[in-house]
Amino acid sequence: MRLDREHAHALDAGDALAAWHDRFILPRDLASGRELVYLCGHSLGAQPVLASEYVEDVMRDWRSLGVEGHFTGRHPWLTYHERLAPALATLVGAEPAEVIAMNTLTANLHLMLVSFYRPAGARRAILMERSAFPSDRHAVESQVRFHGLDRARDLIEIAPRDGEDLLRTEDIVATIEREGARIATILLPGVQYLTGQLLDIGAITAAGRKAGCVVGWDLAHAIGNVPVALHDAGADFAVWCNYKYLNGGPGAVGGAFVHARHATDTALPRFAGWWGHDKATRFLMAPEFKPTPGAEGWQLSNPPILAMAPLAASLEHFAAAGLPALRQKSVALTGYFERLVQARLAGRVEIITPSDPQARGAALSLRLVGLTRDRARAVFDGLRRRSILPDWREPDVIRAAPVPFYNRFDDVWRCVDALHAELAA
Repeated sequence: MRLDREHAHALDAGDALAAWHDRFILPRDLASGRELVYLCGHSLGAQPVLASEYVEDVMRDWRSLGVEGHFTGRHPWLTYHERLAPALATLVGAEPAEVIAMNTLTANLHLMLVSFYRPAGARRAILMERSAFPSDRHAVESQVRFHGLDRARDLIEIAPRDGEDLLRTEDIVATIEREGARIATILLPGVQYLTGQLLDIGAITAAGRKAGCVVGWDLAHAIGNVPVALHDAGADFAVWCNYKYLNGGPGAVGGAFVHARHATDTALPRFAGWWGHDKATRFLMAPEFKPTPGAEGWQLSNPPILAMAPLAASLEHFAAAGLPALRQKSVALTGYFERLVQARLAGRVEIITPSDPQARGAALSLRLVGLTRDRARAVFDGLRRRSILPDWREPDVIRAAPVPFYNRFDDVWRCVDALHAELAA
């Protein structure tokens, strides 16, 4: 494999998606004004150029139309959330009625657990991973306590085998088969936030449903990153944020999926709100709650339109580029990253993300080998001084995401070259 920078430039010259880079605004170094090598799209996606235009559309309608903007204008606010559904559905492999942009990830998780964690009899436990993102853990543990249950008894945790970093599908399935009779709900990540491992959503969902469990997924690091087929897999629910690979902006509106088989199940308990009421009679102000069929029936309040506008811009880009093409570049870009790390940083950096392209998305998690925490952190800080911006996870992991929309092969080369220099310093 060629390691020179000219080879990275040649790969960029042959990139069919190269023009998309200029439709995003990448952060710049405040001192030099140079564009940073931005490898944090797994944490906060870059801003689409189109986002400002879409926000201004809303501002203009607000100025000129006032309250009538709900019903008139280029994109009436009353149905603004419906505008997002087709693209979101495509990205998670769902029907448009199965998805909704609303609230934030953890708020949506609580709403889903109200409906889909119904402990009863011997079936009282939630199955989740031991290293889950803290917000998921906080939500799950608080739900267990809300039902008057015991975390030590009613929270079942799965973890990698001793000495390993990754979860094994066979171990997850074996746990479900062994404990299934007492598991009410399964909640797992589509892509694990620290290692970047893509779990087998189909196989795990099938095992959970066979055991009689409700199965839900946190797709925060999966949506817009890897192919997902929630409807065909038969998952009961899913939640996600839209500010990572979906470039919806800081604290963007989140999303949720509810499978079509639950679309008209009015017996499902839920925390109800006005905007989840049947659209045909919502404005009749009836006191009795009648949910809108599908995922929209879990809405609470009218959507924050200004917060949805940047997401609408980004989803338009996904519709135009297509996830298959983005995924193809992602596999090539992350694979190139992996090969450079192996060739130039062997023995000093351990990749804890799976090597199989089908078991990961657009990110590598790099453990700095043999360094104290302070020295490892100093290496990370040195990358920023060299205009490279990945992110850090304690005590010694650098996560870097080459996003196919706006990252180049040269960005990857520069990251590895900077890391090589910092480790040699």
